[in-house]
Amino acid sequence: MFRIVCTLLLTCLTATTVHAEMVKIPADRDTTLIEDPDGERANGSGPTFFAGRTNQAALGIRRGLVRFDVAAVLPEKALIDSVTLSLYQNSNNVEQNPVSLHRVLDDWGEGGSSGGGGSGAPAEPGDATWLHTFWNDQFWVREGGHFIQHASATRMVGGTATYVWPSTVNLVNDVRLWLHAPQQNFGWLVMGDESTGGTAKRYNTREGSDSSRHPMLTVEYHLPSE
Repeated sequence: MFRIVCTLLLTCLTATTVHAEMVKIPADRDTTLIEDPDGERANGSGPTFFAGRTNQAALGIRRGLVRFDVAAVLPEKALIDSVTLSLYQNSNNVEQNPVSLHRVLDDWGEGGSSGGGGSGAPAEPGDATWLHTFWNDQFWVREGGHFIQHASATRMVGGTATYVWPSTVNLVNDVRLWLHAPQQNFGWLVMGDESTGGTAKRYNTREGSDSSRHPMLTVEYHLPSE
């Protein structure tokens, strides 16, 4: 009798085991917001984006934007367990600085502008700039991007390496929102230390030649039991 009860219990536990799935989602948009009172500089198609403050005496703030089309990849009924973001930092700035992710609240574009450095290039139609969501006739609610002030995640970033922002409740909630309300998916703003000069970091974008160093979102999830 005891053996039968144990067998039935084991069968029930096995039947309700949750099998986790993991998926890696590459960015479908990324760019840099370049501090510029005229909103004329952008880097929509460049191989890198920047976050932090440059050594310029003025107009040195740089903010990254990155988006992942989670609704196109994840099952509609997915129950998200964890979320991590991977970015490759490729500048020679080895100083450790905090870099945070903030959920963006307005749609934005990735135009054809391309510059190799932090100053970007002249904005082209559809580019996001310091003033524009889409250059040259659609604007942010406020200069420098419209985003939630409280960070979804923060980590220290130093020299050249791949950096992973570990899963947080807010990161998971962001991705849950984007899955169930894809019309609100405007990605994250990547904010470096803007309090002092020389903190800017440079990250590979999806346009970079090495696909292993592109921005990558990793999501672990499971499906509800039938």
